[in-house]
Formats: sequence, structure tokens, C-alpha cells
Amino acid sequence: MEYLKITGKKKLSGEVFINGAKNAAVAIIPSAIMLNNICVLENIPNVEDVYCLADTIKSLGGTCEFRDNQTLMIDSRNINSVEATNESVARMRASYYFLGALLGRFKEAEVSLPGGCNFGTRPIDQHIKGFEALGAKILIEHGKIKATAEKLVGTNIYLDVVSVGATINVMLAAVFAEGVTVLENCAKEPHVVDTANFLNKMGANIKGAGTDVIRITGVAELTGGEYTVIPDQIEAGTYMIATAITGGSVYIKNIIPKHMDSLSAKLSEMNCEIVEGDDYIYVNSDNLKLNSVNIKTMAYPGFPTDLQPQMTSLLCKCEGTSLLTETVWDNRFQYINELKRLGGNITVEGRIAVIEGPSKFTGAEVFATDLRAGAALIIAALNSEGTTVIGNVQYIDRGYADIESKLRTLGADIERIEK
Repeated sequence: MEYLKITGKKKLSGEVFINGAKNAAVAIIPSAIMLNNICVLENIPNVEDVYCLADTIKSLGGTCEFRDNQTLMIDSRNINSVEATNESVARMRASYYFLGALLGRFKEAEVSLPGGCNFGTRPIDQHIKGFEALGAKILIEHGKIKATAEKLVGTNIYLDVVSVGATINVMLAAVFAEGVTVLENCAKEPHVVDTANFLNKMGANIKGAGTDVIRITGVAELTGGEYTVIPDQIEAGTYMIATAITGGSVYIKNIIPKHMDSLSAKLSEMNCEIVEGDDYIYVNSDNLKLNSVNIKTMAYPGFPTDLQPQMTSLLCKCEGTSLLTETVWDNRFQYINELKRLGGNITVEGRIAVIEGPSKFTGAEVFATDLRAGAALIIAALNSEGTTVIGNVQYIDRGYADIESKLRTLGADIERIEK
């Protein structure tokens, strides 16, 4: 079994280049099967979730070829199955995008109930509501979701909760629906916009992505082409937080600074130096005393839940009491006990974590409970006295490409070991 071994108290410095957005790639790759043609996706992150999706497309009869570790060619002309039920589907949450894509193109889909990180109830009722409104019949049995429709017809759909997954999935199904679909109370996250931009470049007619209301006018077909995925705001944020906790100074490059506004504001409030350029952010906390802050996770453009665990590690090193409120997922504090093993002074009351700082982190053996929790443990280990060994690195590999080599380049003492 693989582990990450980290010896802490090394200040990070230099520059790090951010990969393509994992959350965008895992929506765009399933979307590509809606094309009866070839597309080439660039700036694809070299992470485990991408390989799982590629395996699923192959199981459907499509072709996926990596031209290099950031360029993926997908040929969906020979897809001959609507059953996305292979083992890879059950391992990740984003596999549910095959529902919208297959239903849209073939008016039929059968997809295994999705897996992925387990940190609370994440229902797909809003996805089902949208599909049914478009005219599909949904059946859930034997661990699978089956969707069928004689035809899909555009309509007005109001999502009861703001959901990234439901926004994207219903948008996919509506691309080939007859007439106009108006989707209200939509998620505004950058990867929602990126998925819509990809589909539009391939011939879809989607307007309003990034706002509360998305209007999709049905089209007959999508063509092929090339598309470049946006940079990963969560990877960028992870390195920004890692820099701050180590008292480092790092240029975070190949990013869209606007996507980082909520994090940049909180780091500035903590007393970090933040400088924005056209496609980079410079973070400096060298010899700066960090102050406690309060954070509440929200849908974009609010503070992202996917940076909440990493931020908890940093708040442990800030002077004073911080309150961190999680509003998106109901049980995302599973990692807190692992941070306590490193020395974090944290109390959880429902959806609120009370963090008393500064804590003294010391090395220990800990285990990632999910993808972003693994990143939080890495961040804490970078500021721990002694050596920390992190298990369950398969979670980390789902969303971070070459994380140990990137951190080593910045000066961290980190290696992957077998135990």
C-alpha cells in the first residue's frame, strides 16, 4: 500500500503551475459522448478520475487515447451501448454525468449508482426531477439508474436546491431536447460554465451559464473539435493555503485569479500578502502573524466547500478562535479526528467547527478520509514537527496530479513510500 511521507517545517518557495480543472474535466469528458464525432480535449489533469471516465467510454464502445498526459482524444462515433455499469463508474461521483449524456443522445441510459468520496448524503433527486420534466421515465433498481424516453421536450425546470451536478446533468440531457429548456436556480461554478462553453463550441445552443438561469435551445447534432479545459481553482487554492501555512512565498501560475476571489479575500484577512496578475497569484506569509477568521462555505462565488478541509488545517495555525461553517455537505468533518491526531484543537458542533489556534502540529500516522481531506492532511503535515505518514493516498490521486513532485519543487520534504 502506498503512503505519503512528509517531514515538516520547510517553507515553500518558487512557482507552481496549475493543471486543468478536475471538476470541469469530469463533466466535459462524459459530455463528449454526445458528439457523433471526434474531439480533442487539452489541459486535462493527469488524475485517477480522468482514467476512470476514459475506461467507461471504452466500455461503451468509444475510443479514448491520451496523446500526452494532458491531451485526450475521444471518438464517440462507434458507441454501441447505453450501459455505463463498469467498475470505474461505481468508484466515482461524477460518473452520473453519463446519465444526462446518454439520455440526451440515445434517449436511453443505464448507469450504476455513483460512488466517490463518502462525506454525507448527496442525493440525485434534482437530476431525476429534471430528466422527468424533459419527458424521461426513471427506474432505480439493483444498484442502477435506468432512464428512457421516446423523446425529450424542452420545458421550464426549477431546481429546488442549487446543485452543480444537477445543473450540468439536466443541461446535457436538454441539448438535444425539442424546443427550449429554461433551467432556473442553477449553480454558477466555473466548471458549469466550462461545460457549457465546451458544448457550445461543439454546436450546442446554451445561454446564461454562470447565472441563475440557463436557457438551452435544442439542436439536432454536435460536431467535433478541440477544447481547452480551464485551470483548477481547487488545486490552485490548495497550493495557496499550503504556502500560507509554511510561511512561504510562491507564485501560483496558469490560473484565473477571479475564480480565487473568495479564498484570496480570506487569506488577506488573515494577514497574508496576496498579489494578483493576469494569470497568477503571488502568496507570501513569510514572517507574518496569521489572524483567525470566520468562514462559511457557499455555492460559487462563495467560499468553496472543496477548500474547507484545507482551510481548517491553516486555521489551526492562526491566532485566536475561528468558526468554520459547512453549508453544502452534511458530514464533511470526518477528517477532523485525523487533524486532531496531528495536534489540531478543533471542536465540531453539527455543521460548525470551532478552531482554537495556534495549535502545535506534530508528526503522526494519519489516513485520508476523502480527496480534499487528504489535501488537508498534507497541508498540516507541511507545518508539523517531525515526520507524518499519510495513508489512503488513492483519494488524493483522484484529484491532484503529481502533488509530491510539485511540492518537492517548492522545497517540501515529501516522498511516496510503500508499506
